[in-house]
Amino acid sequence: LNKPEWYLTQVLMWIGNHAKFLDDKIQPILDKAGSSVNAGLEFSRALVMLILEKLAADIPFLLYDDTLFCHLVDEVLLFERDLYSVHGYLSSFPSCMHILSEESCFQRWLTVEKKFALQKMDSMLSSEAAWVSQYKDISDVDEMKVPDCAETFMTLLLVITDRYKNLPTASRKLQFLGLQKELVDDFRIRLTQVMKEESRDSLGFRYCAILNAVNYIATVLADWADNV
Repeated sequence: LNKPEWYLTQVLMWIGNHAKFLDDKIQPILDKAGSSVNAGLEFSRALVMLILEKLAADIPFLLYDDTLFCHLVDEVLLFERDLYSVHGYLSSFPSCMHILSEESCFQRWLTVEKKFALQKMDSMLSSEAAWVSQYKDISDVDEMKVPDCAETFMTLLLVITDRYKNLPTASRKLQFLGLQKELVDDFRIRLTQVMKEESRDSLGFRYCAILNAVNYIATVLADWADNV
């Protein structure tokens, strides 16, 4: 249960190792018979169906172990990325995201995603470098004077988007978007709390860093507004 990468990697190897044989030997037979079947894709589809069976059997046993469940999700997302980008798998075919979209599994995914995101926010705001720009010594790169915590937070949102963008239904994606909105609001509250502590020194380093953070986040969110 703690090594889903073993069978996921094995399947990718089988797909890669058989590609030339299927293209050179099997596909011509199908073409000659007037079939529209793509041998390589059908081979991939059959192996993915085995993985869906395996996932459906395994998930109930690790649903309430945060570490094992997160590891499984991470490995499945890596597998899916390679399956589509390297092996040309079709989005219309069955995929692991359908298993992750099932209610009990999906709600668990949302819960652990939120838990680890909040932990990340705790650590980024308590860091000594939270209000310092990574590029403070490179003036032409750092026009917005973005503090490290704001940049890390927006990267966190971007990573979450990248993780859920291939979910098969819009309703599931919207639930993840709801989580991101919660995180933005949580970050806003945290910034407000720090700002109140600094209100006596409104021209001070940290107060200005908070204003820069807000400006940066608003600008990036506006840039993302066209991303459906």
